[in-house]
Parts: sequence; structure tokens; C-alpha cells
Amino acid sequence: MRTLIPSLIRGGLGRGKQFKIFYSLLTVAMMFLWLTACQPLIIDTRVQENHTATETPAEAGADGLGDPLYPQLGNGGYDVQHYTIELTVDIESSAISGTTTLAALPIKALPRFNLDLFGLTVDSVTVNGEPATFARTDHELIITPAAELIADHPFTVTVTYGGVPEPVSDPGVPFEAVGWLDYDEEGIYVLSEPSGAMSWFPVNNHPLDKATYTFRITAPEPYVVAANGLLIDEIDQGDSRTFVWEASDPMASYLATINIAEFDVIREEGPDGLPIINFFPPERSRWLQRDFAPTAEMISYFSELVGPFPFESYGAIVMNVPFGGALETQTRPVFGRAATMEMIVAHELAHQWFGNSISLAHWQDIWLNEGFATYFHHLWTEKSKGKTVFDATMRGIYTMMKLRQMPPPGNPDLADLFSPSVYERGAWTLHALRLEVGDDTFFQILRTYYDRFQNSNATTDDFIAVAEEVSGQSLDDLFQAWLYDAVVPDVPGME
Repeated sequence: MRTLIPSLIRGGLGRGKQFKIFYSLLTVAMMFLWLTACQPLIIDTRVQENHTATETPAEAGADGLGDPLYPQLGNGGYDVQHYTIELTVDIESSAISGTTTLAALPIKALPRFNLDLFGLTVDSVTVNGEPATFARTDHELIITPAAELIADHPFTVTVTYGGVPEPVSDPGVPFEAVGWLDYDEEGIYVLSEPSGAMSWFPVNNHPLDKATYTFRITAPEPYVVAANGLLIDEIDQGDSRTFVWEASDPMASYLATINIAEFDVIREEGPDGLPIINFFPPERSRWLQRDFAPTAEMISYFSELVGPFPFESYGAIVMNVPFGGALETQTRPVFGRAATMEMIVAHELAHQWFGNSISLAHWQDIWLNEGFATYFHHLWTEKSKGKTVFDATMRGIYTMMKLRQMPPPGNPDLADLFSPSVYERGAWTLHALRLEVGDDTFFQILRTYYDRFQNSNATTDDFIAVAEEVSGQSLDDLFQAWLYDAVVPDVPGME
């Protein structure tokens, strides 16, 4: 999720029914303001430039996975199992140098294969310890090993590289470039959805190829490095420190992050002993601890609704910059300092189940991420502020959708990937399903869907199949109306 929501709406308005309804309607209004105000800043088609089959034959490993919106992201012919990213970072210049090693499994014989890498200078490539030849075409790093890779025989590729990472101007993102973001003296942050991972490491850059990660990041004192997973080592080298983070659960590449700044590190314990590790700017730490105080209770509630928290740790990273956005980077979402209001905290947490553990199979199914997370932050409103506020919120959203005739979220164009429809009409798709099948069946659908697809990928058809299986109903008409028909469906009692 990326937001531009001001921090003027706080949870203290909920005293009395009228004030609660005012809170919910004001929240709805502000959400639509930021969603409709956001327009693309830069259109850069480099991530979509075409490469013909004759340039990269299928038997050599395709140079894209054929995603309908991002056909040249990702690469075929192999499955990455693990990334080890070892970098030294110069904070003043934002330059990096180091290596990334991929442990992968060929799914067919590969005389050559591709990785995604945007900018940066490649110094050398080895495959299974032997020097390999390589070439660059746009964001494609084309590697020819000394010997053909054999199907189902694991291999490693190590890329030594460096330079100053350039953020990717992604045509699907209306807010700013993605990937490695340098905020001068305030720090370096990584927010990569959808395509930005290739700005800082060589990668099979599509959610279909999830992998585990090790990060060994060296930064000068007094900077702290926050990343995904658990911190397993911190090596003091005098004027610099190396932070070793391990993310041991499968992760889509756009969810990988490192963040380097002067942080207060706040450690808490969540449900069942879950480590919650927050990284806050020191001068804002006191207020941010208040903003994120409900996190453990949210984790408990969402776990009751869906299933146990999916990962080994959790916690927030707050950027000390006037950025009103947030991203659900796995285990450790990143928030701008203007984006720490309660509903965004709940939204990014909900993504850990929906978007992170269950990842989309292609980007047009993004409502499975954003519609689900949006509905869950509304469910948190139902839990924390009551059914009256929840009902008023959903009614207000429905009214705005009807007034604007918000387009369907099930098959968005690239420019609409993060549109209001994906979030709110996507959330209302779930609410319409809940109204149709009843609460008990609805939450059983969510639990079954999560149990079946956790730590993997899913499509809209997968979710619909689960909904019909669990409910015992044909739901084609409901999903067609909410996800694909142009007109916002009528809802009895909402007119």
C-alpha cells in the first residue's frame, strides 16, 4: 500500500455515536482525497521494453515471465531458493559495492539465463564458482555460464557490482519512483513495489519466484540497518558496523528492504512471544510508540480471524521524512512519518497474511493484496470502534463508489494499479461476499483460502473457487458484478 493520508485524523474522536460516525465518514473522505489526488509523476517504459524470442531463446531461459502488466519482469528457466546480499553502503554518496549470490534450481537445461538489474556496474559474474560471461540490455543481465546448467541440479551465481542505485520510474506507480531512495542526511530507504528491487540487487524480479534472504549490510557509525526477518549478528568494526539479517520465510522480491538511518530500536513482545522490533527516528520515538501501541492487539485479532501470524518477527520502520506513504515490506513495513495513523498500521499488518504470505500470481490480481488489506483495516475499525462505526464507514464508501461509478478492480490497467477501485471496491467485494454468505461462512472462506495458499501464490480464480467450495454456492454473478462489471452493483439497504 502507498498512501498520502495526513495525520490529522486520530483515534480520539470516538466518543459517542455521533462522533464515531463523524470519525468514520471523515476517514472515508480523506481516503478518497488522497486516492483521487495522486497522479503519475514520471512515465518510464524501460521496465517494459520488448525483447524478442530470437534475442533470448526460450531454451536459454526466458527474459520475462509474461506478466500481463509487466511482461519483462522476472525471468524463466530457474527457481531462486535463496539470496545472500552483501553490501557496503556509503551514506554520503549513496554508493554501494558488494555481491549478491543466488542459490537456484534450473527447471530445464540452461545454456544461459537472465537476471533483472537496473543501472549499477557489474564487475564480474561467477556460476558455480567459475567465471561466466555476461552482457547488459536495459535492465536485463544476460549470463552465459562456462558449462550448460543441468535441469534440477542446483547452482549458484554470484554477481559483484557497485555504483549509485537509481530508483526505477515505474509506470504503474503514481506517487514516486521505486526501489532505492536516498533522502540525503535523513537516511536510505527501500520501497520497491512493483519493480524496484532490481535497483539495488540482481534478482528474478517477480512475485512468482519467492525466496529466502540473508542481508549482510555494512554502514558507517552511528547508522543502524533495519531489514526483513531477524537480526542474527551485529559486527562492530570501529567506524562502521555490519548488520546481518535473516529472512527465513519465502518472500517476493518487491518486499525485500533495507533501511539505513539513525534509529531508536524499540523491542516488544507480541502474541505467543512474537518479537516486535520497531525502528523509529529518535526525536519522534515517544509519539510513534503511542501510534504503534495497538500492534500486538491487532496481530491477535487478525490471527483469530485468519490464522497464526505468518512470520518469525514483526515491527515498523518509520522514515524521518515528510512522506505520506507506507509499504508492507515483509515482517517490517516502512512508513513515512505522515502515515502512522491507526488504519494504515492495521492495513500494512493485514498485508502480512494477504500480499506477503499469499502473494499474487500476476499484478492484475492486485485487489487480492489491496482489497483484502483495506477490508481488514475496516474490520479493525469494527473491532476497535464498534459495528456502528464500521457500518457507517462501509455505507460512506459505498455512496462514494456509486457517485463516482468507480470502475471494477478485477482487471486494472497499468495506470490503475493503485487506483481507489483496487482498494475500496476491492474491499467492498469482500463485504458483498460477507453479506451474501453470512459471517460464519465468510470467515471460514478466508481461513480456508489462507490455509491453502500461504507461503505461495494465488489468483482471483483461486479465491473464487475456495469461496464457492466453502459456501456451497455458485458465486459467479457476485464476483462478476463486483470485480469486472462497469457499474457498481446495487446493494439492498444502501440506496
